[in-house]
Amino acid sequence: MDNLSDALKKLKITAIDSTADSLEGCLDCLLQALAQNNTETSEKIQKSGILQVFASLLTPQSSCMAKVANIIAEVAKNEFMRNSCVDAGLIPPLVQLLNCKDQEVLLQTGRALGNICYDSHEGRSAVDHAGGAQIVVDHLRSLCSKTDPANEKLLTVFCGMLMNYSNENDTLQSQLINMGVIPTLVKLLGIHCQNAALTEMCLVAFGNLAELESSKEQFAYTNIAEEIVKLFKKQIEHDKKEMIFEVLAPLAENDIIKLQLVEAGLVECLLEIVQKTVDSDKEDDIAELKTASDLMVLLLLGDESMQKLFEGGKGSVFQRVLSWIPSNNHQLQLAGALAIANFARNDGNCIHMVDNGIVQKLMDLLDRHVEDGNVTVQHAALSALRNLAIPVVNKAKMLSAGVAEAVLKFLRSEMPPVQFKLLGTLRMLIDAQAEAAEQLGKNVKLVERLVEWCEAKDHAGVMGESNRLLSALIRHSKSKDVIRTIVQSGGIKHLATMATSEHVIMQNEALVALALIAALELVTAEKDLENAKLVQILHRLLSDERSAPEIKYNSMVLICALMGSEPLHKEVQNLAFLEVVSKLRSHENKTVAQQASLTEQRLAVES
Repeated sequence: MDNLSDALKKLKITAIDSTADSLEGCLDCLLQALAQNNTETSEKIQKSGILQVFASLLTPQSSCMAKVANIIAEVAKNEFMRNSCVDAGLIPPLVQLLNCKDQEVLLQTGRALGNICYDSHEGRSAVDHAGGAQIVVDHLRSLCSKTDPANEKLLTVFCGMLMNYSNENDTLQSQLINMGVIPTLVKLLGIHCQNAALTEMCLVAFGNLAELESSKEQFAYTNIAEEIVKLFKKQIEHDKKEMIFEVLAPLAENDIIKLQLVEAGLVECLLEIVQKTVDSDKEDDIAELKTASDLMVLLLLGDESMQKLFEGGKGSVFQRVLSWIPSNNHQLQLAGALAIANFARNDGNCIHMVDNGIVQKLMDLLDRHVEDGNVTVQHAALSALRNLAIPVVNKAKMLSAGVAEAVLKFLRSEMPPVQFKLLGTLRMLIDAQAEAAEQLGKNVKLVERLVEWCEAKDHAGVMGESNRLLSALIRHSKSKDVIRTIVQSGGIKHLATMATSEHVIMQNEALVALALIAALELVTAEKDLENAKLVQILHRLLSDERSAPEIKYNSMVLICALMGSEPLHKEVQNLAFLEVVSKLRSHENKTVAQQASLTEQRLAVES
């Protein structure tokens, strides 16, 4: 350490007026001390004020600039030194050195800038201000094709520098993307796939950039899918596979890249991983199984990639995914059910799957998860059934297969995601199925649970779906028994509130259901309709210029139906409906105008 102190003193004096040899000796002494104890030596360098002197040694005329850059790279490994390097004015001369032709100078300069940028806002800003990133991107582009070891080492350092420069900084990542770094990095990966260090650095850089939406568009125009799948096939180590997975996940969010990955053969790799890891209890294998099956489900979210893998229901991938559902592995059951839900995104696929027995497989899966079941598996299986129930021709088939009964077993669930999917599945099943709607609508346990969930203020989705199912039971059954069950369970007030929803479709469904109640069971529902202040709600809907034409029309139909009840009739008279309705006779929508004339006549006769 005495030598170090001497060297620092000597440096201060000789830097201004020195022979190259004496300078080299001092710098070697510093590098030696840093190799022995980096932190302590860095502290001494900081206190000595020598950093400012380094700025003058970083000139193209200086013969020792590579060593000075090396020392800066070493001291900047310490967090406390990074701002000191910026404050000493080292960034502009270091960026200037990037224009140098000497490979060793470029290597040490790249290291110095990369280390100063690591987790340092000041470092990044200074490099940005000095224009360092563009020069490095240009170097990567021009050196990309050279495969000698020294060049590959330099490329690795430059990739690392750009990664430290832009890590978790959207603005700087966007800057690099605009500089066109992505095609260059993809090219690097293809040419240097044998070099582990450079490959790894490219992957980390991809992972860094792939989160940005603008990057995915650029990636889609490269052959990243092909290169990354090729690389993936070579990997044996778990850590390397995991690293590639971390890049694949954000990239696979883009539909164009999804299709490219499918065409490049990623699915076959994923299925192979599933097969190898499914029976293992090793932590790494369990993690790999989860990542591979999750990624498989993600690839199926793209319409084109999904349809390509479905292959009219004959595809080997589709068949393999089907075999996951009866598996004993929860992760595979989950991925299998989610995959079916994704395949069930158009009528053709849904009809084919229902005709080929998928419903029974999903019901068997649900059966295994009724008591203390896995919530994510329940949710996924119900999602699949809900999607399968959308085509009209599937509804009756699924009802006769016992889907409604299988779904009702989950009425006890306290999990909002499961409740939400359960409600959606039942609503899809009874659409235009009068018999099923009547059967479910007379199920007191179901109706009481719906009324309870209509008050689930913390879960807007569950609340909305409960209201919609309540309305659907009435609209599709048109049954007095169903209406009586809903009245007795306290459902009327929720339908009245639903008529004030911000969603026109929900308002409409509520008004149609209420009109059926008024037409079929007005006496039974009278008291509840009064308490729900329905007449006031209708007055508001008709007076509000923002109400959609169908809302105005159905509100007037409902007013006419309510006139058969004495107390409700009185309320209508007290609220001056005639005035509001007569204005609607000149409504631009002909149907609304006609209904306004009819309603006005009815009101005038009854008043």
